[in-house]
Amino acid sequence: MPVPLHQAKAELFRMLGHPIRIRVLELLQAGPTPVRELLAELEIEPSSLSQQLAQLRRSGLVTATREGSTVVYALAGADVADLLRAARRILTELLADQGMLLAELRAAD
Repeated sequence: MPVPLHQAKAELFRMLGHPIRIRVLELLQAGPTPVRELLAELEIEPSSLSQQLAQLRRSGLVTATREGSTVVYALAGADVADLLRAARRILTELLADQGMLLAELRAAD
């Protein structure tokens, strides 16, 4: 039996529900990146990064290619970058609204 669309979407958002995975996807927006560069940028244990990259790879959000002894990761498609940009726009609007509300609250004091 096929998975309902709403369930598949929930799984996607669950996959995105980890700060390290989000940061990796953000870093990969700049283009394919070797693991060593991701490690330098993230400052986490190699085993933790490996675990998060494996989950992103299994979900199909990133691809991995071997160049000699180096593994290079890339976004699986432009849609992933579009999703991250949409999240940024939504957060920007939410935070702007919260800022206005905070200003109104302060003015009421």
